[in-house]
Amino acid sequence: MKKTYYLFNPGRMSRKDNTLKFTPVDEQGREGAPKYIPVEGVSDLFCFGSLDANSALYNFLGKAGIAVHFFDYYEHYTGSFTPKEYLLAGKMQIEQTKQHIDKRKRLVLARKFVSGAAFNMMKNLRYYINRDKDLTAALASIEQYAMLVDGATAVDELMGIEGNVRQAYYDAFDGIIGADFTMGNRSKRPPQNEINALISFGNMMCYTLCLSQLYHTQLNPTISFLHEPGYRRYSLALDLAEIFKPVLVDRLIFRVLNKKEIQAKDFDHRLNGCLLKDAGRKTFVKIWEERINETFKHPVLKRHVSYKHLVKLECYKLSKHILGMEEYKPFKARW
Repeated sequence: MKKTYYLFNPGRMSRKDNTLKFTPVDEQGREGAPKYIPVEGVSDLFCFGSLDANSALYNFLGKAGIAVHFFDYYEHYTGSFTPKEYLLAGKMQIEQTKQHIDKRKRLVLARKFVSGAAFNMMKNLRYYINRDKDLTAALASIEQYAMLVDGATAVDELMGIEGNVRQAYYDAFDGIIGADFTMGNRSKRPPQNEINALISFGNMMCYTLCLSQLYHTQLNPTISFLHEPGYRRYSLALDLAEIFKPVLVDRLIFRVLNKKEIQAKDFDHRLNGCLLKDAGRKTFVKIWEERINETFKHPVLKRHVSYKHLVKLECYKLSKHILGMEEYKPFKARW
């Protein structure tokens, strides 16, 4: 089974026969012991440190179907090297573009992304309400906003509803997480406290996961329905991420803070903001990998699938809707 590899240290990567050779390099330019990764076992690479590589390596990675995702010092996603888009199909491209241009059809899909995201946020709140957390006011607020989704007549209006839902949801975080941390206002560039740092890092991981799964379908990741194309390059990944952030990111944040798997010492408060230190990022990524590879019995397929594969299934459902084969219904967590 192919794995995702995370490169936290800066270094140099090259090809050695049918193996990837990664040589870490410290700030003084000293080389560490090289690590060898068989190319057959790699699905993609996440580079959080600077990577020194040449075009020959990227030709090799492209032929092997391995994507490379890059992040800057502040943990912002900056771009990807992706192999040739061998799955893109003309018919899908045309139909996907038609769905975006037709305001009525686009609105149908945009509503579904917002309603799916709101449902999954409410599912999280109900879980903690059942464990004696006082979150009923936040839940009631989200329910009121969610009732407005079907009546929205423009995508901008839907984005406003989604923003209000998420703000009410974030207001409930302090009631879920222990007294060691507080949410405050949502801040992004850079995050101003620990919870915001985890949200930004986790959302970025979710966005990149959605992008990776889109690559394995015929969908074009640049043509979206809720978010405006061009706001970011792969805006369809943003649409899909709205549905999965409550299930994959937020539940992970609640776990690592409530179980103290990530603590105050794992954050860096320099640079006018707050970021995860290397140790904190490694802990988060380890649990993230465990989470997305965790399997459950799919209620429709009647077989076990991983959460990572669930994202790909969401892409297939969206493809069928666009091709007029089956109405798209967003994933809604039942557990």
